[in-house]
Amino acid sequence: MFVNETRVLIILPRDLVDRARGLAGRATISLKLPVSLQIVLRALIEEGLKRPTDPALVANVERQAATVRRIRSEARHRQAPSSTSRGRTAQRSRSGT
Repeated sequence: MFVNETRVLIILPRDLVDRARGLAGRATISLKLPVSLQIVLRALIEEGLKRPTDPALVANVERQAATVRRIRSEARHRQAPSSTSRGRTAQRSRSGT
């Protein structure tokens, strides 16, 4: 379809996808053309990138980046104790004690 395209996997919250689907449905009705979720997401990204200094856009990016950082940090803290205890168990069983 496009001359220069790249595939991207994106994980989105269900409520966000539902809102985008609603927009696709409304656009399909008003334009009398089939409008897919992919078309809506592509248009939203393109329009958002036209306003890189919009305070609302920058605030949204900041909020999401902080959330991802918090989630990753919490995941590291949860994994650290369990990986240490597993390593000690494996060492004991190998040594025969």
